[in-house]
Amino acid sequence: MDQRLIISVALTGGGTSKEANSAVPITPEEIAADAVACCKAGAAVAHIHCRDKQGRATMDAGVFQEVVTMVKNALQEERLDMIINLTTSGGPATDEERLLHLKSLQPDMCSYDVGTFNWGNMFVFENSPKFLKMLGECVVQNNVKPEMEIFDGGMIGNADYYIKKGYITGNPHYQFILGVSGGLDGTVENLVFLKNKLPQNATWSCSGIGKCHMPMLLASIAMGANGVRVGLEDNIYYSKGELATNEMLVSRAVRIAKECGRTVATAEDTREILGLRKKGI
Repeated sequence: MDQRLIISVALTGGGTSKEANSAVPITPEEIAADAVACCKAGAAVAHIHCRDKQGRATMDAGVFQEVVTMVKNALQEERLDMIINLTTSGGPATDEERLLHLKSLQPDMCSYDVGTFNWGNMFVFENSPKFLKMLGECVVQNNVKPEMEIFDGGMIGNADYYIKKGYITGNPHYQFILGVSGGLDGTVENLVFLKNKLPQNATWSCSGIGKCHMPMLLASIAMGANGVRVGLEDNIYYSKGELATNEMLVSRAVRIAKECGRTVATAEDTREILGLRKKGI
C-alpha cells in the first residue's frame, strides 16, 4: 500500500453560508487566502466552487477565471504548489455552461458526478447521460483528470460505463461522498461496500458530510484510502458546537494521518499517485 495520503480541501461549496459559519470563504480574496492557509497546513488539492456578488453558487466562467487566477497568484507569491480541482456542478447552469470554465482554464482536475439523485430530499441533483457524455469528451480533449464523485451505490455502475466508453482515461479516481440524505449514509459498512466495488487500478478518497465527517475520515485512513477530503463544503463543525475553519480541518487530518503512520502527500506526490499532468503542462 502506498503510505502517502492526499488531503483535499473543499473550501466553499455551493450552499454553505456565512450565516452558518462566518469562516466560509465566499469572495475570490477569501478563497485564495484559505487555499494558501490550507496548503501550508498540508492540503495538496483545493476543490473550488465559486459564488456571485450576492454569495450564491455560480458556474459563471468569468467568476471562475477571477477566482482561479487569484488562487494561483497567491500560491505563487508564497512559493506553494497545489492541485486545482474545479466543480462542474456549482450552481444553476445549462449543460454547456457547466463546461466553459474547464475549456478556458484547463484545471488539473474536476468533479465528475456520475449520477442523478434527490439531494437532501430537497432538489434533484441532475447529471444526465447527455451531460456526462459532454463532460467526458471535454475532460479528454482538455487533459483534465476527472474525479468521479460517488454519492450512492448505483453510481459505481455508471462510472464503469463511462470508463468503458473511454471518457475516463488512465487509472480512474473516485471520491466517495457519504452522508447526504438521498444518497448512502456515512457508515463503515457502506464504505466497505463501495471500496469492494472499485476496479483494481483505481485510486479513491472519501468525505463524510456533517456528523459522519470524523467516522469517514478515520475509517478511510484505516482502510488504506489514497486520500481524504475535508472542508467547510462538507462539514462546518470541528466538534459539537464548535465551528471550524478550513485550516483547522486540514490540520486535524494531517495529525491523524501521521499518528496512523501515513505520510502526507505533496502536490507533486499527488500528480504521481493520480497520474496528473506535470506542473506547468
